Amino acid sequence: MTIETCTPDDIKKIIEGINVYNLDQVEALAPIWTSLDFTIKNEDKIVIGGILAGINYWNSLEIKILWVDEKYRSKGLGTKLLKHLEFVAQQKGATMAMVDTYDFQAEDFYIKNDYDVVGEVKNVPKGHRRIYFSKVIA
Repeated sequence: MTIETCTPDDIKKIIEGINVYNLDQVEALAPIWTSLDFTIKNEDKIVIGGILAGINYWNSLEIKILWVDEKYRSKGLGTKLLKHLEFVAQQKGATMAMVDTYDFQAEDFYIKNDYDVVGEVKNVPKGHRRIYFSKVIA
């Protein structure tokens, strides 16, 4: 046996393997993954923010990245992106949302947007915390 760096085909095999296992345990409620990725652009059509997310096969919205250019922060654009995402996800059958962030990123932002802290890992990175949130959106 050997341990090697994954090829694209290896990654596909691993994902297929976990999907088969998971779906043998709990029946899917939705397609395997429904991507929901949105940008927000300024008047010059330049991307100044975006959100990358998707709905998993148990109707949970998983938020991977939310970013707004520093010059445009504190203007409500992050909340606008998040609310748009939640609305679209809800229309597609999502019933809850999950996201994680660090204490130096957006902890207060998610709390302000009615997300509940469901866990944290301390000292990751050193001197900080990684915080996990969820929110019922149904």
